[in-house]
Amino acid sequence: MSIPANLKYTKDHEWVSIDGDIATVGITAFAQSELGDIVYVEIETEGETVEAVKTVSDLFMPISGEIIEFNSELEANPEFVNSDPYGKGWMIKVKVQDASQINELLDAAGYEALIG
Repeated sequence: MSIPANLKYTKDHEWVSIDGDIATVGITAFAQSELGDIVYVEIETEGETVEAVKTVSDLFMPISGEIIEFNSELEANPEFVNSDPYGKGWMIKVKVQDASQINELLDAAGYEALIG
């Protein structure tokens, strides 16, 4: 299973890419494989929902900040979450409010140990 070393991870199976004060967030390959085929992605500022064939799952905010962009391509192509979770399947971009929270995220080795 792919666990890119350049990303940070949460125990809730989100990945985070940091570029300056902007964090791009999505769900990991492990999470999308557990959910099955993603058929619908709804992203709102009040809450984020990923709907799969088997279940509905929330996307948890891994760091505090202002959501500045949604991946609007997921509305028409939710399958990007399955086919390219670390690329075209990204979900939101956040302007990071507290950069110290990044240090609380797992590195690739820590995430790999979490999922076994």
